[in-house]
Amino acid sequence: MRRRRGVAVAAALAAVAVLLALGIWQVERRAWKHALVAQVERRLAAAPVTAPGPAAWRTIDAGDAYTRVRADGRYRARADVLVQAVTALGGGYWVVTPFDTAAGWTVLVNRGFVPAAERARIAPPSARFVTGLLRVSEPGGAFLRSNDPAAGRWYSRDVAAIARAGGLGDAAPYFIDADAAGAGWPRGGMTVVRFADNHLVYALTWFALAALVAILAWRALRREGAA
Repeated sequence: MRRRRGVAVAAALAAVAVLLALGIWQVERRAWKHALVAQVERRLAAAPVTAPGPAAWRTIDAGDAYTRVRADGRYRARADVLVQAVTALGGGYWVVTPFDTAAGWTVLVNRGFVPAAERARIAPPSARFVTGLLRVSEPGGAFLRSNDPAAGRWYSRDVAAIARAGGLGDAAPYFIDADAAGAGWPRGGMTVVRFADNHLVYALTWFALAALVAILAWRALRREGAA
């Protein structure tokens, strides 16, 4: 009897400890998320910096996303790649174009969005510089849809695959979401910066479950002791 009671107490304590740990983890994740959002907001408000060149490519990661950058050079003519997308303007494509910088390296630039019905009206690129947000590559494709370079079907902005398919050689391992640049298509400046923040709800759920397990275990032990 005592042995069974001891096992039950140990199991209840272990369950409560796990649930509390999960709740604390969500509290820590919430603090990390808020720090990330604050960092991104500072980047969005900052002046553009020079887009990272080859010497910095090895260190580029998700932590560099949404940095405002600028590159000088020229777009490649007739080299647009259309990547399927759905935006606030409906279904259509991101227009991704190689940009050869004055420093001698290439970066892919998402010039903006064009609705499917307007793809024939995509304006040829002419600007000699680009400003926008540094974005990390989106390898593979989209949910249940893989990129098909051979057929020219793209569902994500996979920098390495697009560069390979276009014979670009060593391109930057990131792309630039271009700022808005007047009327017409493609429409730039449509980057959606949004971070899910449900960590407080999750934390309260785990803490509530820990309390419930503790109460149920205590009541069960009381009934067993009174029997």
